[in-house]
Amino acid sequence: LYGLVLAFKKGDGYLNISQAIDRAPFCGFDNFKAFFEDPDFGNIMLNTLGLNILQLLINFPCPIIFAVLTAELISDTFKKTVQTITFFPHFISWAVFGGIFLSLLDFDTGIVNTAFYNLGLISEKKDILGDPNAFWWIIIGTSLLKGMGWGSVIYVAAIAAIPQELYEAAKIDGANRFHKIIYITIPSIAPTITLFFILSVSGILNNGIEHIWVFQNMNNIERSEVLDTYIYKYAFNKDYGMRFSFTTAIGLVKSLVSFVLLLGGNFICKKISGKGIY
Repeated sequence: LYGLVLAFKKGDGYLNISQAIDRAPFCGFDNFKAFFEDPDFGNIMLNTLGLNILQLLINFPCPIIFAVLTAELISDTFKKTVQTITFFPHFISWAVFGGIFLSLLDFDTGIVNTAFYNLGLISEKKDILGDPNAFWWIIIGTSLLKGMGWGSVIYVAAIAAIPQELYEAAKIDGANRFHKIIYITIPSIAPTITLFFILSVSGILNNGIEHIWVFQNMNNIERSEVLDTYIYKYAFNKDYGMRFSFTTAIGLVKSLVSFVLLLGGNFICKKISGKGIY
């Protein structure tokens, strides 16, 4: 927390960050002003918010649906097999997992381009990895494949904790599987869903640099530059000036926005559903 003082100092370019914190002169809110006046500010915020909102709409409900469907499987052996297969990608680093998709989507040797071209589905090969319009969908698709199984773990555990007597009573009353899901399963795991939804909303400015960095290149930079990659470049790349104070200010803005969204999301969820973090 003490390091946050760097956001209000002229500490850019210092070789020693500790010295920058202690000795750099104060500059007030100049670092914040520089960020908001940056010509790339609008595009970076568009990419950050646009990508995260799409992931919230698509990637957030998928683990819930997957957990519900998994719980409905009758065979325990098949259920464990499905869970093992879907959990496995989570334990692979983005460098490896992303590298697999870089090979699959490669312009010259990628199997996707080659297969589509040989089948006559496209008249010429396309640079999928370099297409700015395809970047968001690549990120959403790969993050879904990598994280859906692991993301469903907590929901599977919540479903397993539901008393079986509720399902048995519903069956006696004539409820089918769909009725049980709608009227028992979903309401029972609603507190868990609410908790993770609030946390997801509060992190709407966080994309995760390791994922974006793997697929980012100069051709798709228009849609791949987000706050996390922007901060990394300006903080640790000599070509961008090693602007420690500037990037600390951006990080502080992200934290404040996340805090406000956390409180706001919790307040709204409690008003609507009566459930929240506290």
